[in-house]
Amino acid sequence: MAPQAKPETGRPVDWLIFSLVPIFFSSNMIFGRGIIGDVAPYTTAFLRWAGSTAIMLPFIYSDRRASALFVRNHFWLWLLLGGLGMGICGGLVYWSLTYTSAANGTLIYTTSPLFIILFQWMFSGRKISGRELAGMLVAFAGVISIVLRGDPAALLNLSFNIGDLGILVAAISFAIYSILLKDPALRNLSPLALFGMIALSGALVLLPPSIWEVLNNGPVPDSASDWWKIAGMVVFASLAAFFCFQHVVRVFGPATGGITLYLMPPVSIVMAMFFLGEPFETYHALGIVLVLGGVVLASLKSRRHIRE
Repeated sequence: MAPQAKPETGRPVDWLIFSLVPIFFSSNMIFGRGIIGDVAPYTTAFLRWAGSTAIMLPFIYSDRRASALFVRNHFWLWLLLGGLGMGICGGLVYWSLTYTSAANGTLIYTTSPLFIILFQWMFSGRKISGRELAGMLVAFAGVISIVLRGDPAALLNLSFNIGDLGILVAAISFAIYSILLKDPALRNLSPLALFGMIALSGALVLLPPSIWEVLNNGPVPDSASDWWKIAGMVVFASLAAFFCFQHVVRVFGPATGGITLYLMPPVSIVMAMFFLGEPFETYHALGIVLVLGGVVLASLKSRRHIRE
């Protein structure tokens, strides 16, 4: 097998983009926290991805032949990507957060990287290195430390409901979405056109449930604040986050790309501290150290693994 050093090591700019993924994804928490309850969940998700599609239309048009060919030859893959990455991981997540706590949601959603590795092991024969496994466990311990506020006894008091199930479905969906991004059929599109086409698919999937919400008197944006939050979701949590994530998956693979999700809890904490005035506690520091240490341990490959 020919050496593939680039996908394993990456360039400095690739690692910079890797570090930006959790920042952009975490911005969804900052913008979305204030809009849940003011705008119906699937309506929020539809506006988010319809807006993203509108911005990406010039890139879709510039690569229109490859885009049209992709939809014609791989229609169900195109629709599945939009349904998994934007439909379930958008509308269903917003809906689930009306039933479950942010603590439960964070703990459950960050299991997605584990599902990525599990599915690749089950269906692709991927080997899991000891370093990867150790890094994942250390990072997950950091997430648990943050969610439980440094109190292990709090684990016994967690209760789960239908919202937790929805977050679990979203975590599994994002794992499958991440793996599908490596499908050879996607390589014929430019990265920007690919993102635009997936955003379009997501908007189409989200249109029916958002129409149902409106017809059933679901709340819609009715203030400048609502629209600014949706605009933030479009620019940062959608365009920047998913484009950077697609790049990371292409360069490093879905398993390493999924590691970026472990960075979301500490990044969200820091952003909430600066933008929302939330306090920084000792257990936050412990969790951040564990998460960052686990990510580094799981992401770095040995020289022998690179040669393979």
